[in-house]
Amino acid sequence: MMKANFIGLQLRGLLIGSLLSASAVAAGWQDHEVQQLNGSAARIRLPAKHQVVTETWNRIARVPNLVYMPEKRRLLMLISCDDPISPLVMHSDDLGATWTPPNYVRSDGKDQHDTGVGVSLTYLGQGKAIMAVEGKGRYFSADFGQTWSDPIPMPRNANGGIWYQWDPYLVDRDPQTGKIVRIWETGYNSDLGYSQAYLRFSGDEGRTWEESLKVPQWKGANEVALLRAKNGDIVAASRTDKSEKFKHEWIDHFEGVGISISKDNGGTWSPLNMLYEWGRHHPSMLLLPGGDVVMTHVVREGYVGAPDGYPQFGIEAIVSRDHGQTWDLDHKYLLAVWKGNRKDEHAWWAGCQSTSSVLLPDGSILTAFGTGYRSRPAKDGHPGKPLPRDIALVHWQVNNKGLNAETTLSSAAFDSDLRNIFDPNPGK
Repeated sequence: MMKANFIGLQLRGLLIGSLLSASAVAAGWQDHEVQQLNGSAARIRLPAKHQVVTETWNRIARVPNLVYMPEKRRLLMLISCDDPISPLVMHSDDLGATWTPPNYVRSDGKDQHDTGVGVSLTYLGQGKAIMAVEGKGRYFSADFGQTWSDPIPMPRNANGGIWYQWDPYLVDRDPQTGKIVRIWETGYNSDLGYSQAYLRFSGDEGRTWEESLKVPQWKGANEVALLRAKNGDIVAASRTDKSEKFKHEWIDHFEGVGISISKDNGGTWSPLNMLYEWGRHHPSMLLLPGGDVVMTHVVREGYVGAPDGYPQFGIEAIVSRDHGQTWDLDHKYLLAVWKGNRKDEHAWWAGCQSTSSVLLPDGSILTAFGTGYRSRPAKDGHPGKPLPRDIALVHWQVNNKGLNAETTLSSAAFDSDLRNIFDPNPGK
């Protein structure tokens, strides 16, 4: 079996034998270590668990969307597989230790099934879920994700453009009854040579939608994740277009991430507070019971290369303790770091795409992400195909103990090398 070349913060055992049975995909948890920065002091090492759910599949699996359904104590995961890409769902009834085999979202039971990238999986409660599939529309489930409706076409944005969607829906409930009163969604369009993100909402659990709103502060923003902070603000974490510095780069890995906040229930928004100019995006946010906001994101560029010249990739997490206004970059978490297996123009095949994080009943966090660390290098001058690609999980907890008061990274300019370039394995 091919052995993964993870370094520094290693995902030890990632390729140690896992079992695939007719009833469950049983990769199982392996011991893991998450590292937390502590300013200029030594990193804090935190025990965690990890697994590669798709290890035995040897197919393209990517873009995980993860939700927790408390009535059944069940995790539901939407993934997109193969080429042409198709949406599938699978679930776990033991908090991620084992998973059912994946099933196509809609299939005729023979060889026909819906195609497109599955995104925006959101749990609405009482067994109801909603998701979207690129090029198809919106799907609904009333039985905890076991079966899904025919797609409802996606309305265009206010300017008549295609509505490109990526992130989960924001669900607002009546604080007295728990009834859903509004669902928010974001979408974007890049027809003018730059991205423009939009906002719209539904009062009937996603069946029909109000006219979308073009948010001026979201010019240059595309994928926008929403979270309702404990103080009532809405926090928007956005992937941002490449800056002028990186316009010459053909790949979108040089895009960044910024934060925009609404204090009037979506009526107006703050300008984007850029956290990283480049290399980091695909944010996923969750709210801790005490009010802290945790964001996970990918690192596609910005890590220094390994000593042998191969690129490095990773998944990080950062925390805001003031409802998304500021973010503690000096005490960020390294959830996973790995080394690529090629140096050519296809080196990005080993990289990452998408994070999705959920809060579990005990207060711990489960983060799913896509990784191509096992993608096949070129042979005999032929690039081959970017497979296999995998879905991995890290089960971890936030740590607030033993942290110093340093703010070096948080105080640095968003476009500085200090903020954007990082060595995940110093001294190696």
